[in-house]
Amino acid sequence: MVHEVRTARDGDLPGLAEIENSGDAMFAEIGIVFPPGPTVIEQVAGKGAEIVVAGDPPVGFAAVEEVDGAAHLEQISVRGDLVGRGIGVLLLEEVKARAAAAGSPGVSLLTFRDVPWNGPWYARHGFAELPEERWGPGIRSYWDAEIREGLHELGPRLVMWAPLGPRSGTR
Repeated sequence: MVHEVRTARDGDLPGLAEIENSGDAMFAEIGIVFPPGPTVIEQVAGKGAEIVVAGDPPVGFAAVEEVDGAAHLEQISVRGDLVGRGIGVLLLEEVKARAAAAGSPGVSLLTFRDVPWNGPWYARHGFAELPEERWGPGIRSYWDAEIREGLHELGPRLVMWAPLGPRSGTR
């Protein structure tokens, strides 16, 4: 089944937290249990994040903000029962295409280093670890917030970067 990727409509937003939460079981199977609190999508919706969805009704979404003058992928989530069917790839490709069209030099993100559908998955799709000396103040702020929120206690984290466009080798 092909899922159209499009800009989220207001009516899509209420169901996105459920999509994000549906993936928690995969993390729980490897010992990662997230602390209670709002989902990422609940935190960024209505605060200027660009949100794209796959499907109608949505079966996955990506939320992107601008950080340090570049696109920053806050979250990609796919409904738990549909993981592994290429929906995340469609969303990631759309995020990168939109970022390139907007003139972003690349896309950054923070993720778990060793979780197969996190760091290794992004590496297969053009992302590499961004050395700390190349972090801007926005990325540093995100990193520090994750430490305060306890995410780093759940497993090793890293900042990743995928270059875009003609200046693709720089950050």
